[in-house]
Amino acid sequence: MTQLHARNPRTGQLDFEFEANNREDIERASNRLRAAGQDWQNLGLDGRMAKLGELSDALTRHHAAIAERLSIDTGRRAIAAREVDGVIGAIFGWLAQAPHLLPEGWTDGRNNPAIRHAPQFVPYSLIGVISPWNFPLTLSMIDTIAALLAGCTVMIKPSEVTPRFVDPMMTAIAEAGLADVLTFVQGDGATGAALIDHVDAICFTGSVATGRKVAAAAAGNMIPAFLELGGKDPLVVLASADIEKATDAALRGSVLSTGQACQSIERIYVANSIHDAFVARLVEKAKAVTLNWPDIGRGHLGPIIFDQQAKILQAHIDDAVAKGAQVLTGGKVETHGGGKWLLPTILAEATHEMLVMREETFGPILPIMSFDSEEEAIALANDTEFGLSAAVFAGSLEEAERVGRQIEAGGVSLNDAALTALFHEAEKHSFKLSGMGGSRMGSAGFQRFLRRKALIANTGAPAPIGAFAEDAN
Repeated sequence: MTQLHARNPRTGQLDFEFEANNREDIERASNRLRAAGQDWQNLGLDGRMAKLGELSDALTRHHAAIAERLSIDTGRRAIAAREVDGVIGAIFGWLAQAPHLLPEGWTDGRNNPAIRHAPQFVPYSLIGVISPWNFPLTLSMIDTIAALLAGCTVMIKPSEVTPRFVDPMMTAIAEAGLADVLTFVQGDGATGAALIDHVDAICFTGSVATGRKVAAAAAGNMIPAFLELGGKDPLVVLASADIEKATDAALRGSVLSTGQACQSIERIYVANSIHDAFVARLVEKAKAVTLNWPDIGRGHLGPIIFDQQAKILQAHIDDAVAKGAQVLTGGKVETHGGGKWLLPTILAEATHEMLVMREETFGPILPIMSFDSEEEAIALANDTEFGLSAAVFAGSLEEAERVGRQIEAGGVSLNDAALTALFHEAEKHSFKLSGMGGSRMGSAGFQRFLRRKALIANTGAPAPIGAFAEDAN
Protein backbone atom coordinates (compact mmCIF):
# COMPACT_ATOMS: atom_id res chain seq x y z
CA MET A 1 0.00 0.00 0.00
CA THR A 2 1.03 3.62 -0.55
CA GLN A 3 1.96 5.55 2.58
CA LEU A 4 0.65 9.11 2.79
CA HIS A 5 1.59 11.86 5.24
CA ALA A 6 -0.65 14.61 6.61
CA ARG A 7 0.56 18.05 7.59
CA ASN A 8 -0.32 19.59 10.94
CA PRO A 9 -1.75 23.03 10.06
CA ARG A 10 -0.55 24.58 13.34
CA THR A 11 3.04 23.35 13.16
CA GLY A 12 3.60 22.73 9.47
CA GLN A 13 5.01 19.31 10.32
CA LEU A 14 4.15 16.08 8.51
CA ASP A 15 3.27 14.31 11.74
CA PHE A 16 0.69 11.72 10.67
CA GLU A 17 1.21 8.72 8.42
CA PHE A 18 -1.54 6.53 6.99
CA GLU A 19 -2.05 3.97 4.26
CA ALA A 20 -3.92 4.80 1.09
CA ASN A 21 -6.55 2.27 0.10
CA ASN A 22 -6.03 0.96 -3.42
CA ARG A 23 -8.53 -0.23 -6.00
CA GLU A 24 -8.54 -3.76 -4.59
CA ASP A 25 -9.31 -2.42 -1.11
CA ILE A 26 -12.18 -0.40 -2.54
CA GLU A 27 -13.56 -3.46 -4.32
CA ARG A 28 -13.43 -5.54 -1.12
CA ALA A 29 -15.14 -2.77 0.84
CA SER A 30 -17.84 -2.35 -1.79
CA ASN A 31 -18.50 -6.10 -1.85
CA ARG A 32 -18.89 -6.15 1.92
CA LEU A 33 -21.27 -3.19 1.90
CA ARG A 34 -23.35 -4.58 -0.95
CA ALA A 35 -23.61 -7.95 0.78
CA ALA A 36 -25.14 -6.23 3.80
CA GLY A 37 -27.35 -3.93 1.75
CA GLN A 38 -30.42 -6.12 1.43
CA ASP A 39 -30.57 -6.80 5.17
CA TRP A 40 -30.17 -3.06 5.75
CA GLN A 41 -33.11 -2.34 3.45
CA ASN A 42 -35.17 -5.11 5.05
CA LEU A 43 -34.85 -3.42 8.45
CA GLY A 44 -37.32 -0.86 7.19
CA LEU A 45 -37.25 2.80 8.07
CA ASP A 46 -38.03 2.22 11.75
CA GLY A 47 -35.20 -0.28 12.08
CA ARG A 48 -32.73 2.00 10.33
CA MET A 49 -33.81 4.91 12.49
CA ALA A 50 -33.07 2.84 15.58
CA LYS A 51 -29.58 2.04 14.30
CA LEU A 52 -28.91 5.71 13.51
CA GLY A 53 -29.96 6.48 17.07
CA GLU A 54 -27.29 4.02 18.22
CA LEU A 55 -24.75 5.84 16.05
CA SER A 56 -25.71 9.10 17.72
CA ASP A 57 -25.13 7.50 21.13
CA ALA A 58 -21.75 6.16 20.01
CA LEU A 59 -20.71 9.56 18.66
CA THR A 60 -21.65 11.09 22.00
CA ARG A 61 -19.48 8.55 23.84
CA HIS A 62 -16.54 9.23 21.52
CA HIS A 63 -17.16 12.97 21.23
CA ALA A 64 -13.91 13.98 22.91
CA ALA A 65 -11.72 11.64 20.86
CA ILE A 66 -13.27 12.65 17.52
CA ALA A 67 -13.16 16.36 18.36
CA GLU A 68 -9.53 16.13 19.46
CA ARG A 69 -8.51 14.50 16.18
CA LEU A 70 -10.51 17.09 14.23
CA SER A 71 -8.79 19.88 16.13
CA ILE A 72 -5.42 18.53 14.98
CA ASP A 73 -6.69 18.12 11.43
CA THR A 74 -8.00 21.70 11.23
CA GLY A 75 -6.05 23.64 13.87
CA ARG A 76 -9.19 24.86 15.63
CA ARG A 77 -10.81 23.51 18.77
CA ALA A 78 -14.26 25.04 19.26
CA ILE A 79 -15.39 24.47 15.68
CA ALA A 80 -14.07 20.91 15.82
CA ALA A 81 -16.31 20.19 18.80
CA ARG A 82 -19.21 21.88 17.02
CA GLU A 83 -18.72 19.59 14.03
CA VAL A 84 -19.33 16.58 16.26
CA ASP A 85 -22.31 18.29 17.90
CA GLY A 86 -23.65 19.17 14.47
CA VAL A 87 -23.55 15.60 13.19
CA ILE A 88 -25.34 14.35 16.30
CA GLY A 89 -27.93 17.08 15.85
CA ALA A 90 -28.30 16.26 12.16
CA ILE A 91 -29.06 12.64 13.01
CA PHE A 92 -31.87 13.71 15.33
CA GLY A 93 -33.12 16.16 12.71
CA TRP A 94 -33.35 13.46 10.04
CA LEU A 95 -34.92 10.99 12.48
CA ALA A 96 -37.71 13.51 13.07
CA GLN A 97 -38.25 14.17 9.36
CA ALA A 98 -37.76 10.83 7.67
CA PRO A 99 -41.15 9.23 8.47
CA HIS A 100 -42.95 12.12 6.78
CA LEU A 101 -40.97 12.61 3.58
CA LEU A 102 -42.43 10.07 1.13
CA PRO A 103 -45.92 9.96 -0.36
CA GLU A 104 -47.90 6.77 0.13
CA GLY A 105 -51.08 5.15 -1.16
CA TRP A 106 -52.89 4.92 -4.46
CA THR A 107 -53.90 7.81 -6.72
CA ASP A 108 -56.69 7.53 -9.27
CA GLY A 109 -55.75 8.35 -12.84
CA ARG A 110 -56.96 11.70 -14.18
CA ASN A 111 -58.27 10.45 -17.54
CA ASN A 112 -59.28 6.96 -16.46
CA PRO A 113 -60.03 6.56 -12.73
CA ALA A 114 -60.09 2.79 -13.17
CA ILE A 115 -56.30 2.94 -13.61
CA ARG A 116 -54.54 3.85 -10.40
CA HIS A 117 -50.89 4.33 -9.50
CA ALA A 118 -48.80 4.07 -6.35
CA PRO A 119 -45.12 4.81 -5.71
CA GLN A 120 -42.45 2.43 -4.51
CA PHE A 121 -39.12 3.90 -3.44
CA VAL A 122 -36.03 1.80 -4.06
CA PRO A 123 -32.72 2.94 -2.55
CA TYR A 124 -29.44 2.89 -4.42
CA SER A 125 -27.44 0.02 -3.02
CA LEU A 126 -24.15 1.86 -2.43
CA ILE A 127 -23.52 5.59 -2.22
CA GLY A 128 -20.02 7.05 -2.51
CA VAL A 129 -19.12 10.26 -0.68
CA ILE A 130 -15.97 12.25 -1.43
CA SER A 131 -15.55 15.06 1.10
CA PRO A 132 -13.12 18.01 1.46
CA TRP A 133 -10.75 19.23 4.16
CA ASN A 134 -12.45 22.40 5.41
CA PHE A 135 -15.12 20.68 7.55
CA PRO A 136 -13.90 17.08 7.53
CA LEU A 137 -16.60 15.47 9.66
CA THR A 138 -19.55 17.68 8.72
CA LEU A 139 -19.06 17.22 4.99
CA SER A 140 -18.38 13.50 5.34
CA MET A 141 -21.71 13.01 7.05
CA ILE A 142 -24.01 15.67 5.55
CA ASP A 143 -25.08 13.33 2.73
CA THR A 144 -24.37 10.09 4.58
CA ILE A 145 -27.05 10.30 7.27
CA ALA A 146 -29.92 10.74 4.82
CA ALA A 147 -28.53 8.06 2.52
CA LEU A 148 -28.37 5.51 5.35
CA LEU A 149 -31.92 6.30 6.42
CA ALA A 150 -33.07 5.88 2.83
CA GLY A 151 -31.71 2.33 2.89
CA CYS A 152 -28.38 2.82 1.12
CA THR A 153 -24.98 1.68 2.29
CA VAL A 154 -22.25 4.34 2.20
CA MET A 155 -18.52 4.50 1.52
CA ILE A 156 -16.77 7.79 2.40
CA LYS A 157 -13.43 9.00 1.06
CA PRO A 158 -12.37 12.01 3.18
CA SER A 159 -9.64 14.43 2.19
CA GLU A 160 -6.09 13.21 2.58
CA VAL A 161 -5.33 16.64 4.06
CA THR A 162 -7.43 15.89 7.16
CA PRO A 163 -7.39 12.11 7.80
CA ARG A 164 -6.92 11.87 11.58
CA PHE A 165 -10.57 11.89 12.65
CA VAL A 166 -11.37 8.71 10.72
CA ASP A 167 -10.03 6.21 13.29
CA PRO A 168 -12.26 7.35 16.21
CA MET A 169 -15.17 7.67 13.79
CA MET A 170 -14.73 4.05 12.70
CA THR A 171 -14.65 3.02 16.35
CA ALA A 172 -17.99 4.74 16.93
CA ILE A 173 -19.45 3.22 13.75
CA ALA A 174 -18.40 -0.26 14.84
CA GLU A 175 -19.89 0.23 18.32
CA ALA A 176 -23.18 1.22 16.71
CA GLY A 177 -23.18 -2.01 14.70
CA LEU A 178 -22.96 -0.17 11.38
CA ALA A 179 -19.54 -1.25 10.12
CA ASP A 180 -21.12 -3.43 7.41
CA VAL A 181 -23.14 -0.56 5.94
CA LEU A 182 -20.92 2.47 6.57
CA THR A 183 -17.18 2.75 6.14
CA PHE A 184 -14.37 5.20 5.43
CA VAL A 185 -11.58 4.60 2.94
CA GLN A 186 -8.44 6.71 3.01
CA GLY A 187 -6.32 8.01 0.17
CA ASP A 188 -5.78 10.64 -2.48
CA GLY A 189 -7.32 11.27 -5.88
CA ALA A 190 -6.61 7.73 -7.08
CA THR A 191 -8.66 6.34 -4.19
CA GLY A 192 -11.51 8.70 -5.03
CA ALA A 193 -11.43 7.65 -8.69
CA ALA A 194 -11.58 3.98 -7.67
CA LEU A 195 -14.51 4.69 -5.38
CA ILE A 196 -16.54 6.22 -8.23
CA ASP A 197 -16.09 3.01 -10.20
CA HIS A 198 -17.62 0.89 -7.41
CA VAL A 199 -20.72 2.84 -6.31
CA ASP A 200 -24.22 3.46 -7.64
CA ALA A 201 -24.27 7.24 -7.03
CA ILE A 202 -21.64 9.74 -5.97
CA CYS A 203 -21.81 12.78 -3.68
CA PHE A 204 -18.88 15.17 -4.04
CA THR A 205 -18.03 18.42 -2.28
CA GLY A 206 -15.00 20.32 -3.53
CA SER A 207 -13.55 22.43 -6.30
CA VAL A 208 -15.03 22.99 -9.74
CA ALA A 209 -11.94 21.49 -11.41
CA THR A 210 -12.20 18.22 -9.49
CA GLY A 211 -15.98 18.28 -9.72
CA ARG A 212 -15.76 18.23 -13.52
CA LYS A 213 -13.64 15.07 -13.31
CA VAL A 214 -16.09 13.45 -10.89
CA ALA A 215 -19.01 14.34 -13.14
CA ALA A 216 -17.26 12.90 -16.20
CA ALA A 217 -16.40 9.67 -14.39
CA ALA A 218 -19.96 9.34 -13.10
CA ALA A 219 -21.38 9.94 -16.56
CA GLY A 220 -19.10 7.26 -17.96
CA ASN A 221 -20.46 4.83 -15.37
CA MET A 222 -24.05 6.01 -15.93
CA ILE A 223 -24.54 6.86 -12.24
CA PRO A 224 -25.98 10.02 -10.67
CA ALA A 225 -23.58 12.68 -9.41
CA PHE A 226 -24.58 15.16 -6.72
CA LEU A 227 -21.99 17.93 -6.76
CA GLU A 228 -21.57 20.94 -4.48
CA LEU A 229 -18.64 22.91 -5.81
CA GLY A 230 -17.03 26.31 -5.41
CA GLY A 231 -18.56 29.66 -4.65
CA LYS A 232 -17.81 33.35 -4.98
CA ASP A 233 -20.63 34.60 -2.81
CA PRO A 234 -21.58 38.27 -3.00
CA LEU A 235 -23.03 40.45 -0.25
CA VAL A 236 -25.05 43.45 -1.44
CA VAL A 237 -25.49 46.19 1.17
CA LEU A 238 -28.21 48.66 0.17
CA ALA A 239 -28.34 52.28 1.26
CA SER A 240 -31.11 51.60 3.76
CA ALA A 241 -29.14 48.90 5.63
CA ASP A 242 -28.31 49.14 9.32
CA ILE A 243 -24.53 49.55 9.19
CA GLU A 244 -23.93 47.99 12.60
CA LYS A 245 -25.85 44.82 11.73
CA ALA A 246 -24.53 44.70 8.16
CA THR A 247 -20.88 44.91 9.24
CA ASP A 248 -21.45 42.21 11.85
CA ALA A 249 -22.88 39.90 9.19
CA ALA A 250 -20.22 40.81 6.62
CA LEU A 251 -17.34 40.10 8.97
CA ARG A 252 -18.69 36.83 10.36
CA GLY A 253 -19.85 35.65 6.95
CA SER A 254 -16.40 36.30 5.46
CA VAL A 255 -13.94 35.18 8.12
CA LEU A 256 -15.65 32.49 10.21
CA SER A 257 -13.54 29.32 10.00
CA THR A 258 -10.81 31.52 8.48
CA GLY A 259 -13.03 31.92 5.44
CA GLN A 260 -12.48 28.26 4.57
CA ALA A 261 -16.09 27.57 3.62
CA CYS A 262 -17.70 27.45 0.19
CA GLN A 263 -20.59 29.65 1.35
CA SER A 264 -18.33 32.37 2.80
CA ILE A 265 -18.88 35.92 1.60
CA GLU A 266 -16.10 36.67 -0.90
CA ARG A 267 -17.30 39.92 -2.52
CA ILE A 268 -18.96 42.93 -0.85
CA TYR A 269 -20.89 45.62 -2.75
CA VAL A 270 -21.94 48.69 -0.75
CA ALA A 271 -24.17 51.60 -1.76
CA ASN A 272 -22.18 54.79 -2.34
CA SER A 273 -24.10 56.78 0.25
CA ILE A 274 -23.04 54.51 3.12
CA HIS A 275 -19.81 53.10 1.68
CA ASP A 276 -17.33 55.10 3.75
CA ALA A 277 -19.20 54.62 7.01
CA PHE A 278 -19.60 50.90 6.31
CA VAL A 279 -15.91 50.43 5.54
CA ALA A 280 -14.79 52.41 8.59
CA ARG A 281 -16.94 50.34 10.94
CA LEU A 282 -15.94 47.06 9.25
CA VAL A 283 -12.25 47.95 9.62
CA GLU A 284 -12.79 48.72 13.30
CA LYS A 285 -14.42 45.34 13.90
CA ALA A 286 -11.90 43.43 11.76
CA LYS A 287 -8.99 44.83 13.76
CA ALA A 288 -10.48 43.26 16.90
CA VAL A 289 -10.30 39.75 15.38
CA THR A 290 -7.37 37.66 16.64
CA LEU A 291 -5.63 34.44 15.67
CA ASN A 292 -5.93 31.37 17.88
CA TRP A 293 -2.16 31.38 18.20
CA PRO A 294 -0.30 30.43 20.31
CA ASP A 295 -3.23 29.21 22.42
CA ILE A 296 -5.72 27.11 20.45
CA GLY A 297 -8.30 27.86 23.13
CA ARG A 298 -8.27 31.62 22.53
CA GLY A 299 -8.85 33.94 19.57
CA HIS A 300 -11.12 33.80 16.53
CA LEU A 301 -9.25 32.46 13.50
CA GLY A 302 -7.46 29.16 13.12
CA PRO A 303 -4.67 28.46 10.66
CA ILE A 304 -4.98 27.95 6.94
CA ILE A 305 -5.58 24.20 6.88
CA PHE A 306 -4.14 23.42 3.44
CA ASP A 307 -0.77 25.10 2.94
CA GLN A 308 -1.24 25.43 -0.83
CA GLN A 309 -4.27 27.61 -0.13
CA ALA A 310 -2.02 30.13 1.62
CA LYS A 311 -0.19 30.71 -1.66
CA ILE A 312 -3.49 31.37 -3.44
CA LEU A 313 -4.59 33.85 -0.79
CA GLN A 314 -1.36 35.84 -1.00
CA ALA A 315 -1.44 35.77 -4.79
CA HIS A 316 -4.98 37.19 -4.80
CA ILE A 317 -4.00 39.95 -2.37
CA ASP A 318 -0.86 40.85 -4.33
CA ASP A 319 -2.78 40.90 -7.62
CA ALA A 320 -5.41 43.21 -6.12
CA VAL A 321 -2.79 45.61 -4.77
CA ALA A 322 -0.98 45.66 -8.11
CA LYS A 323 -4.28 46.62 -9.78
CA GLY A 324 -5.07 49.47 -7.37
CA ALA A 325 -6.71 47.95 -4.28
CA GLN A 326 -5.91 49.41 -0.86
CA VAL A 327 -5.15 47.07 2.04
CA LEU A 328 -6.96 48.40 5.11
CA THR A 329 -6.37 45.44 7.42
CA GLY A 330 -4.28 42.29 7.22
CA GLY A 331 -2.76 41.70 3.82
CA LYS A 332 0.06 39.28 4.56
CA VAL A 333 0.03 35.56 5.21
CA GLU A 334 1.89 35.09 8.47
CA THR A 335 3.92 32.13 9.71
CA HIS A 336 3.59 31.16 13.36
CA GLY A 337 4.95 27.90 14.71
CA GLY A 338 5.31 26.58 11.19
CA GLY A 339 1.62 27.13 10.38
CA LYS A 340 0.16 29.64 7.92
CA TRP A 341 -2.26 32.31 9.16
CA LEU A 342 -4.09 35.33 7.75
CA LEU A 343 -5.86 38.06 9.67
CA PRO A 344 -9.05 39.55 8.16
CA THR A 345 -7.91 41.37 5.05
CA ILE A 346 -10.12 44.23 3.89
CA LEU A 347 -9.40 45.47 0.37
CA ALA A 348 -10.90 48.80 -0.66
CA GLU A 349 -11.22 50.01 -4.25
CA ALA A 350 -11.70 46.49 -5.57
CA THR A 351 -12.70 45.93 -9.20
CA HIS A 352 -13.78 42.96 -11.27
CA GLU A 353 -10.43 42.99 -13.05
CA MET A 354 -8.87 41.57 -9.88
CA LEU A 355 -8.53 37.83 -9.22
CA VAL A 356 -9.93 38.36 -5.74
CA MET A 357 -13.27 39.34 -7.31
CA ARG A 358 -13.32 36.58 -9.94
CA GLU A 359 -11.77 33.40 -8.54
CA GLU A 360 -12.68 31.49 -5.39
CA THR A 361 -10.49 32.73 -2.55
CA PHE A 362 -11.38 30.42 0.36
CA GLY A 363 -9.89 32.68 2.98
CA PRO A 364 -10.63 35.70 5.23
CA ILE A 365 -10.40 38.33 2.48
CA LEU A 366 -13.07 41.03 2.17
CA PRO A 367 -12.82 42.97 -1.12
CA ILE A 368 -15.26 45.91 -1.30
CA MET A 369 -16.76 47.81 -4.22
CA SER A 370 -19.24 50.68 -4.18
CA PHE A 371 -22.28 50.96 -6.43
CA ASP A 372 -24.61 53.74 -7.54
CA SER A 373 -27.87 51.91 -8.19
CA GLU A 374 -29.70 48.76 -7.23
CA GLU A 375 -29.53 47.59 -10.84
CA GLU A 376 -25.75 48.00 -10.86
CA ALA A 377 -25.44 46.03 -7.62
CA ILE A 378 -27.47 43.15 -9.04
CA ALA A 379 -25.42 43.14 -12.24
CA LEU A 380 -22.18 43.05 -10.26
CA ALA A 381 -23.42 40.26 -8.00
CA ASN A 382 -24.41 38.20 -11.05
CA ASP A 383 -21.15 38.86 -12.92
CA THR A 384 -19.59 35.53 -11.98
CA GLU A 385 -19.36 31.93 -13.15
CA PHE A 386 -20.40 30.79 -9.67
CA GLY A 387 -23.87 30.63 -8.15
CA LEU A 388 -23.70 28.84 -4.82
CA SER A 389 -25.17 31.43 -2.47
CA ALA A 390 -25.37 35.17 -1.81
CA ALA A 391 -26.61 37.74 0.68
CA VAL A 392 -28.50 41.04 0.71
CA PHE A 393 -28.75 43.57 3.54
CA ALA A 394 -31.43 46.27 3.50
CA GLY A 395 -33.53 48.37 5.83
CA SER A 396 -36.51 46.06 5.41
CA LEU A 397 -37.01 42.40 4.60
CA GLU A 398 -39.19 43.37 1.63
CA GLU A 399 -36.42 45.45 0.06
CA ALA A 400 -33.82 42.73 0.67
CA GLU A 401 -36.16 40.11 -0.81
CA ARG A 402 -36.77 42.16 -3.95
CA VAL A 403 -33.06 42.27 -4.68
CA GLY A 404 -32.41 38.71 -3.52
CA ARG A 405 -34.92 37.32 -6.01
CA GLN A 406 -32.84 38.81 -8.83
CA ILE A 407 -29.52 37.29 -7.79
CA GLU A 408 -28.45 34.11 -9.58
CA ALA A 409 -27.56 31.86 -6.69
CA GLY A 410 -29.03 28.80 -5.00
CA GLY A 411 -29.45 30.27 -1.53
CA VAL A 412 -29.77 33.95 -0.66
CA SER A 413 -29.46 35.16 2.93
CA LEU A 414 -31.62 38.21 3.66
CA ASN A 415 -30.44 40.67 6.32
CA ASP A 416 -27.70 38.27 7.31
CA ALA A 417 -24.88 36.41 5.57
CA ALA A 418 -23.90 32.78 4.94
CA LEU A 419 -27.08 31.44 6.53
CA THR A 420 -26.86 28.26 4.45
CA ALA A 421 -23.97 27.24 6.71
CA LEU A 422 -26.20 27.51 9.78
CA PHE A 423 -29.65 26.56 8.48
CA HIS A 424 -30.11 23.30 6.57
CA GLU A 425 -33.90 23.03 6.24
CA ALA A 426 -34.42 24.94 2.99
CA GLU A 427 -33.99 23.08 -0.29
CA LYS A 428 -31.67 24.77 -2.75
CA HIS A 429 -29.76 24.02 -5.95
CA SER A 430 -26.36 25.23 -7.01
CA PHE A 431 -26.45 27.61 -9.97
CA LYS A 432 -23.88 27.90 -12.78
CA LEU A 433 -20.55 26.16 -12.04
CA SER A 434 -21.28 25.78 -8.33
CA GLY A 435 -22.70 22.32 -8.75
CA MET A 436 -25.47 20.09 -10.01
CA GLY A 437 -27.89 17.48 -8.79
CA GLY A 438 -30.63 17.43 -6.19
CA SER A 439 -30.54 19.53 -3.04
CA ARG A 440 -28.75 18.10 -0.02
CA MET A 441 -30.95 20.36 2.13
CA GLY A 442 -34.61 19.82 3.00
CA SER A 443 -36.66 16.77 2.09
CA ALA A 444 -34.89 16.39 -1.27
CA GLY A 445 -31.74 15.53 0.65
CA PHE A 446 -33.45 12.24 1.55
CA GLN A 447 -35.48 11.61 -1.59
CA ARG A 448 -32.54 11.85 -4.01
CA PHE A 449 -31.14 8.56 -2.68
CA LEU A 450 -34.31 6.73 -3.72
CA ARG A 451 -35.34 5.70 -7.22
CA ARG A 452 -39.07 6.03 -7.69
CA LYS A 453 -40.88 3.03 -9.12
CA ALA A 454 -44.47 3.36 -10.36
CA LEU A 455 -46.98 0.60 -9.66
CA ILE A 456 -49.85 1.03 -12.14
CA ALA A 457 -53.01 -0.99 -11.54
CA ASN A 458 -56.11 -1.43 -13.66
CA THR A 459 -59.19 -1.96 -11.50
CA GLY A 460 -61.36 -2.53 -14.58
CA ALA A 461 -61.05 -4.72 -17.67
CA PRO A 462 -57.87 -4.55 -19.80
CA ALA A 463 -58.41 -2.96 -23.22
CA PRO A 464 -58.54 -5.53 -26.07
CA ILE A 465 -56.52 -5.05 -29.23
CA GLY A 466 -59.73 -4.26 -31.06
CA ALA A 467 -60.01 -1.01 -29.21
CA PHE A 468 -57.01 0.21 -31.18
CA ALA A 469 -58.03 -1.04 -34.61
CA GLU A 470 -57.92 1.47 -37.44
CA ASP A 471 -61.68 1.25 -37.90
CA ALA A 472 -62.54 1.28 -34.22
CA ASN A 473 -65.11 3.92 -33.22
